[in-house]
Amino acid sequence: MTVSSTAASSQPTGTALGGTSIQLITGRDPDRDSLTSVAKALALLSAFTPHHPTMGVSEIARRTRMPKSTAHRLLAVLVDWEMVTKRGTEYSPGARLNELAALTAQPDTQELRRVALPHLLDLYEMTHETVNLCILAGGDALYVDKIHGHNSVNSPACVGARLPAANTAAGKALLAFSGNDVLARVSENLRPATSSSIATPRQLAREVAVIQRSGIAYDRQETKPGLTCIAAPVRSWSGAVIAAVSISGPVHRFRPANAVPAIRTVAAGVAKLAQEASWQRHTSG
Repeated sequence: MTVSSTAASSQPTGTALGGTSIQLITGRDPDRDSLTSVAKALALLSAFTPHHPTMGVSEIARRTRMPKSTAHRLLAVLVDWEMVTKRGTEYSPGARLNELAALTAQPDTQELRRVALPHLLDLYEMTHETVNLCILAGGDALYVDKIHGHNSVNSPACVGARLPAANTAAGKALLAFSGNDVLARVSENLRPATSSSIATPRQLAREVAVIQRSGIAYDRQETKPGLTCIAAPVRSWSGAVIAAVSISGPVHRFRPANAVPAIRTVAAGVAKLAQEASWQRHTSG
């Protein structure tokens, strides 16, 4: 029997008993080492984003703040497990992650996308601007669906992307009807993206108060210069806000205030279908 440490830097001592080599680990906790390696591997996977799906080892190491040699070693393991794909000198998320993602239990989000899609299409036909469906994920607006045409503008928002909620119209619509604890956490960790972004807790508090009264949120070039947006919350049968619908477009073409009636109608339509779907699951469960 052989007992050994996987840590390259440990210094084992060996002895022989009846021809069996026993490696004695000194100075290291194998369980702690394993947890550290797992955390680093997860950090490597988390370095990939919708806007940075392919990177070299140097960029990945920089993003995760770990030595290049450590990143390279762990990436090799992730490649072996098909969690990461390597093409030439660049890495990207692997096919195995898609399989695991398909197993993830997110029936509420998938159901939300299903019932929202017809209304999102209607909203696009009304405005011919980019339409988004978002949910709140921590302090971020998570984009779960997006519809755009040939004239869409370059935007950091894409399906699967997370943007600081306080910078986006959809995120503000979600934050305005979240609990005080959520607002407090976001207020303490504001991440302005442009000179127009909310930069202080006081600014956020004022904005939230306006949204709570009107039920409409705006992004006034706060995510990206030249891009503006309007959003409205989607409520569940209990009255809780479960999502937000938004329309975004370039400032030279899109006038958010003109879209208020349309986005109110669509948000209410999505809410109605989501409430019906939720009630059906509740009564059949």
